[in-house]
Amino acid sequence: MSRSTATIAPESSGPSGPSKSFIVGNLAASSFLWGSSYLFIKLMAGDVAPWAIAAGRGLLGATTLALFVAARGQSPLPRRHELRHWLVLGTTNGWLPNVLVAYALIQLASGPAAMIQAAGPLVTALFAHVLFSEERLGRRRLLGILIGMAGVAILIGPRLAEGGGTALSLLAMVGATLSYSCANLYTRAVPPRAGDPIRLALGQQMVSGTGALLLTLIFSGWGALGALAPHWQAVLALGVFATALPVTFFMRLIRAAGPTRAAMTGYLVPAVAAAMGVLVLGETLELRQIIGGCIILAGVFLVSTAPAGGRAR
Repeated sequence: MSRSTATIAPESSGPSGPSKSFIVGNLAASSFLWGSSYLFIKLMAGDVAPWAIAAGRGLLGATTLALFVAARGQSPLPRRHELRHWLVLGTTNGWLPNVLVAYALIQLASGPAAMIQAAGPLVTALFAHVLFSEERLGRRRLLGILIGMAGVAILIGPRLAEGGGTALSLLAMVGATLSYSCANLYTRAVPPRAGDPIRLALGQQMVSGTGALLLTLIFSGWGALGALAPHWQAVLALGVFATALPVTFFMRLIRAAGPTRAAMTGYLVPAVAAAMGVLVLGETLELRQIIGGCIILAGVFLVSTAPAGGRAR
């Protein structure tokens, strides 16, 4: 993306931008539903290949959204001007991070994995500073990024030094976080005429499911898809309730409020994921993980609540 994308302003629900109730409602819905995805993936991790989990998730999400789009009287097939956006978002916000997260959860507990992803707003803010004139970093945002990165170092540093499968899982979560941040920024720059949130979400899931399916067939064959059958409840919940619905809420939010405020889902997702991991899966959190996660969220708070340092054009 070039810096020329700074001329594209986010959609708004009124002359002064989206209402607080719109932002809070979409944040809460997408955060809770996305947070539950860690539980559903964890229930399958180790039994099903990561790319097969991503394929089931994407294909079910795409089917749900295609039915919804068809019910609105629209064709679920891509229009010419939508193809590029669908391909980019289906990769950066679809099959790539989905595979990485599914792989990471083989080794990591739900809470620490979600805490790493909570650092996404910090990366988003850094990239947005370069790409969008209205997203300039002031002193408070810069301080928040430094604090948040210190929290990431506390959270993952010792485990990275250990090496092995745990280190690879941590790197997979870092890669997923970077991919999600790129997707947030790209969505912010999509022109309004090509940015119907529902169709963006549909295209993302279609490409995501197709890409993950190809990976499954290449690396594991059809048998990997058969491994999803015993976990059909978790797959269904993951594809519909933890993918199709939250991505729709999130697309609406990011198009209306911009990437920095939309990235505030990072506050609630770790809490939901950690709570479900502890209550349902019996996971435990180390004191270092709790401290690192709290420091990350403190940095994210400073970044997300600071006034924009630049002026929209």
